[in-house]
Amino acid sequence: MSKPERIETRLFINGKFVEASDKKTFPIYSPHTQEKVAEGINTPSFSVSTLQPTPPQTPTKPTLTSPTVSEATAEDTDAAVKAALKAFPSWSALSPKDRGVHLKKLASLIRASHKELAWLEAMSMGRPVSQYIDAFAAADDYDHYAEVGYDAQGTSSLNTPGFVNLTFRQPYGVVAAIIPWNVPALFFAKKSAPALMAGNTVVVKSSEKAPLTSAYIAGLIEKAGFPPGVFNVLSGHGNVSGAVLSSHMDVRALSFTGSCRTGKTIQAAAAKSNLKSVILELGGKSPAIVFDDADLDAAVEETQHSVQWNSGQVCMANTRLYVHSKIADKFVEKFKARFVKIKPGDPTDADTNHGPQADKVQYDNVQRYIELARKAGELVLGGEPLEVSGDVKGGYFVAPTVFLKTGEDEVVMKEEIFGPVIHINTFESEEEVIKKANDTEFGLYASVYTKNIDRAMRFAKALDSGTVGVNCTSPTGAKDVPFGGYKQSGQGREGHKVSLDNFLETKTVLIKVAAT
Repeated sequence: MSKPERIETRLFINGKFVEASDKKTFPIYSPHTQEKVAEGINTPSFSVSTLQPTPPQTPTKPTLTSPTVSEATAEDTDAAVKAALKAFPSWSALSPKDRGVHLKKLASLIRASHKELAWLEAMSMGRPVSQYIDAFAAADDYDHYAEVGYDAQGTSSLNTPGFVNLTFRQPYGVVAAIIPWNVPALFFAKKSAPALMAGNTVVVKSSEKAPLTSAYIAGLIEKAGFPPGVFNVLSGHGNVSGAVLSSHMDVRALSFTGSCRTGKTIQAAAAKSNLKSVILELGGKSPAIVFDDADLDAAVEETQHSVQWNSGQVCMANTRLYVHSKIADKFVEKFKARFVKIKPGDPTDADTNHGPQADKVQYDNVQRYIELARKAGELVLGGEPLEVSGDVKGGYFVAPTVFLKTGEDEVVMKEEIFGPVIHINTFESEEEVIKKANDTEFGLYASVYTKNIDRAMRFAKALDSGTVGVNCTSPTGAKDVPFGGYKQSGQGREGHKVSLDNFLETKTVLIKVAAT
């Protein structure tokens, strides 16, 4: 597998890499060492197929074009939108087959770059390379959408006498995608692939916490031969480039995944500008309910993985556990025993399965919630700073933490913590636990563990959640069903069967037919 000599950190606008118009940049710090990510990044040797170490090799040293990342200005953001607007007529005029050629090439390049993308994400936000499958998932998305362009079809009707009526499905024009920092490569693909295949041109803004994989993919976009302006990639902070995209009069649709607070800001900006179509996938406070007839070991294993995966930095993690009182003691002991079996450390080490929080802001926020939880419940595991052997300065590691008997009205039961912290409470009846599970402004993912099929179906209907897992929990999902949230967890749905529609307008055409 080829390795890059340089990793771009500039903006990708109109088919070219450019510095910010005011030359400003921002640094990226490793959440593991707290040191600046600078020139001379070593690329590890990992097998693409197995994610296991390959025999020792002489490491190459790809370097960043700059030890800092370009910060897009309002002018840069406007330039990206203008480039996309100019490219739209010719791109939308292509057949789905011709557009798909570029997506196929990009999929192949991303799949071949798994090692580099895993490394960059470990460096910028601490995601362990041992758990990194996002490059494969992103490539699969581009491959899938490259084949479904011909599904963008309208309808016809002869139900109005004297008329033949039709509907057309047509692209919006310029689409913006603002992606999160916790799984950036995956969301990069999930949002841009259907938008491009529908015939739109795209501007992607990465998170300032984890811009390196997006910048790397921008280089692959260049190699894939996309026409200038069709696919633009910006790095920067939300209060500048994100705000411009949200309020830009030439952006006709916008897809965002991130916090509820930012989602509301984006929706307000969209409403105040051109009423652009907005798809939002926001936060969660996902409950998992375990009945006394459940497969206890499976429930422990899966719920523990849900809240520990990516160090708890997952919007659909089951952060509230409700366990039937008959099995609560046994469940808690099994859960604690499994939750402590982590291997924290350098996220670029293949043996590490528990990385740090993404940055100091995220770390401090989780610690603040832990302190609040100490006063609201009973701490039975973790809660103290996690010391990791061999760290230069300790890193932003949070120990797996469990609280019991937390009051349902406490802040920590209502707000998203976004760390490896879970609250386990007990229940007696179905009615009681349904009320507790639904007592939140979030509704992204919920789970129930039981062998009683009637009960399972009652809960599938009763839980206020965009996804309900029966005898499974997050991150379990399926690509061919919609994903999204109830309440303040968002609006709209994403998935292979629905995302193409998110980026297509519907036009009605009325054709009056003259009588003979």
